[in-house]
Amino acid sequence: MSLAVKPKYRTDLAGQMAETEANYARIMKLMPAFDEVDSREFAVELPGQHHVHFLLTVTERCRYTTMLEFCQQEAPYEWAPAPRFSLRIYHDARMAEVVAFHQHRRLQQRYEYPNDKMFQRDEKAQLNKLLGEWLSHCLNYGQAMDALPICEVSP
Repeated sequence: MSLAVKPKYRTDLAGQMAETEANYARIMKLMPAFDEVDSREFAVELPGQHHVHFLLTVTERCRYTTMLEFCQQEAPYEWAPAPRFSLRIYHDARMAEVVAFHQHRRLQQRYEYPNDKMFQRDEKAQLNKLLGEWLSHCLNYGQAMDALPICEVSP
């Protein structure tokens, strides 16, 4: 009986760059006056529930980068914590990447598996994809709680 050797995980750099570029574009659509406002709140209807609120907040501005928090204001279920992302926006590269999720800081591009914290091999890529799904949901189904208009999503 022979044991199958699992191939070594390879980072999909092009796919990850495309996701971070798309997340940057989504954030710019959600905050069209990005340089003038420090936060934006959205009410989003989740299936079978009432509206939940998401908050996009600038925490630090620098010349080429900006730090943001993107979080859900309340947890819909006791067993599921509300998502909280810390993001770094690279304006010159037009990219937005997840740098922390909940208490998990200093996310690595890839992890050996298994590991002490049981992160997936592509944990950071999965978090950037999850962020993109939440941002898209806010764009498609969210209602801004302030006077700035949300840009329409192009097909």
